[in-house]
Amino acid sequence: MLHFENDYNKGAHPVVLEALLASNDQPESGYGTDQFTQDAVSLIRELTQCPQAEVFLLTGGTQTNQLVIDTMLAPYEGVIAADTGHVSTHEAGAIEFTGHKVLSLPHELGKISAQQVATYLERFYADGNHSHMVYPGMVYISHPTEYGTLYSREELEALSEVCRAYQIPLFLDGARLVYGLAVENAVDLPIIAELTDVFYLGGTKAGLLCGEALVFTKQNRPKHFMTQVKQHGALLAKGRLLGVQFKALLEHGLYEKIGQDAIARANELKSLLQEKGYQLYLDSPTNQQFVIISNDRLKQLGEQVVYSFWEAYDEEHTVIRLATSWSTTPEDIEALKEVL
Repeated sequence: MLHFENDYNKGAHPVVLEALLASNDQPESGYGTDQFTQDAVSLIRELTQCPQAEVFLLTGGTQTNQLVIDTMLAPYEGVIAADTGHVSTHEAGAIEFTGHKVLSLPHELGKISAQQVATYLERFYADGNHSHMVYPGMVYISHPTEYGTLYSREELEALSEVCRAYQIPLFLDGARLVYGLAVENAVDLPIIAELTDVFYLGGTKAGLLCGEALVFTKQNRPKHFMTQVKQHGALLAKGRLLGVQFKALLEHGLYEKIGQDAIARANELKSLLQEKGYQLYLDSPTNQQFVIISNDRLKQLGEQVVYSFWEAYDEEHTVIRLATSWSTTPEDIEALKEVL
């Protein structure tokens, strides 16, 4: 079987595994106070050009999203997000589980606009009954989005401006940030650090066994944040597990190479699909490609290729997702060509 169902279907990049093995017998303190974690934090501050950044290495994306939203919001506040956002659809109600509502807005290719957010906020405060309603206390976006699309620098600047005007944080989910940064669109880590209040560099989808690097950019870490990390079950006693992995990922350009390789494979995949006459659902510049396929052909494809169901297109067609990653090889693309 060929595996294109997601970007984390294999264990870890060999360089990361080698680093874990090499450090295995070195004694270190726990809970993220180890030297490997401190080195990773320094690397992230350097890469983001944000020396004041407060960085925490956490276990996974859902835990990170839940922690940020729960700890940065007041009990009566909710988070604005696209109706296709990960916190809206694929986190099993993890945000609502903490008592915070996801305030969803209609998406456009996975994105929400500054104008949408501004209109929502204006109407909320213009409503004479707003004291009886869930207050919008944060804006959540992901980059890339669930549809593989990217925010431009201008779009991020506009969202940031709206959030500043209403004094609410802008939170960027970077679970797949490695693949967004590999695309030329004038959005890099320093820009993200400048325009957001909090974001994270995803590791799970970037060749790590697990781990996300959460970055508070404006010295705005919630009070007693580490205590709350532990309450949410996202604190590892062996914090070195995350520190070693992120240090290996970031210190010699591996992070950039992983993104560039995956985008190269995605472009090959896109060209192949178009060459074979398949219709793309949208034009994704990143590692996720969405294809419209007849249900009859889909059944045949599933006998040799593992894919992700995305949504029904009509009664006779389905949208599926094919994703590349750090582990996708040119041979994988060639084998898919034979199948198609």
